[in-house]
Amino acid sequence: MADPRGFLRTRDRELPESRPVPLRLQDWREVHEHRVGDSPYLTRQAGRCMDCGIPFCHQGCPLGNLIPEWNDLVWRGQWEEAIERLHATNNFPEFTGRICPAPCENSCVLGINQPPVTIKNIEVSIIDEAWERGLVHPVVPDRLTDSTVAVVGSGPAGLAVAQQLTRAGHTVVVFEKDDAIGGLLRYGVPDFKLEKAHIDRRVAQMEAEGTRFRTGVTVGEDPTWDELRARFDAVVIAIGASLPRSLRVEGRALPGVVNAMTYLSQSNAVVAGRTVADQITATDKDVIIIGGGDTGSDCLGTALRQGARSVTTLAIGYQPPVERPQDQPWPT
Repeated sequence: MADPRGFLRTRDRELPESRPVPLRLQDWREVHEHRVGDSPYLTRQAGRCMDCGIPFCHQGCPLGNLIPEWNDLVWRGQWEEAIERLHATNNFPEFTGRICPAPCENSCVLGINQPPVTIKNIEVSIIDEAWERGLVHPVVPDRLTDSTVAVVGSGPAGLAVAQQLTRAGHTVVVFEKDDAIGGLLRYGVPDFKLEKAHIDRRVAQMEAEGTRFRTGVTVGEDPTWDELRARFDAVVIAIGASLPRSLRVEGRALPGVVNAMTYLSQSNAVVAGRTVADQITATDKDVIIIGGGDTGSDCLGTALRQGARSVTTLAIGYQPPVERPQDQPWPT
């Protein structure tokens, strides 16, 4: 256990401050200032972890991250051991630590009567500090097998699969239809949530480990699926859900009604320095966003940064509460 009395001494959550709104609307940098290093606030927050006999945060995390273990190591300032434990279950904590909705925090036992541990922020601080200290290295396999694997799709699932198989000694080739690796991390999630340097750094690590990447390849056309299957011993399909959901409502086909991913991918390409012909932009327009989820919020931030005259979000559900409602006590 980190600090046996930590959750009693420190009862409040402490998170990095967000950059001022007028400032961050002028650029595409990340919204939050991620502080790393042996900062007192991070030590205090990691010390609030109670190392529960049954750590429900494990259940809440889809990856099964060993959260109490690396909380303890952060509290002790053992950064190399902390990133080792984090990498044991998570290939890319700099991705999840920024854009994961953090169900682990809703599962934190401390949430019974206190604000939960700042698990997500501690996670991203571990990997940011590990990169800063040079603790992340290519993991080259000791020996190579005779097996070849094609991974179709270079989003987080495809990249994680490719990295694990490469480290097992297989020869892995990742195929991506876009002109850059990353899938929706690259052309879906805006830079103000995930700057693309984080993707580039991981791709460089994976290339050093032996993973091969092929961009601009539409599997199913050239090569066909049969051709791909004939060339490789195994094929992993890790494609995203890129087909938009269409609404059967009057006016759906009118000019100016666009799908979110088309809009976001064009914006991300332009931010990356590419030229997009006939780019859909919100500049000087009154924008309506249908849908209040993560994609809707991505469109909101993008439209504001493009200089929209106004932005209105329409959602079918009720506005969720800021804090856990009384009728949903822990661990619901």
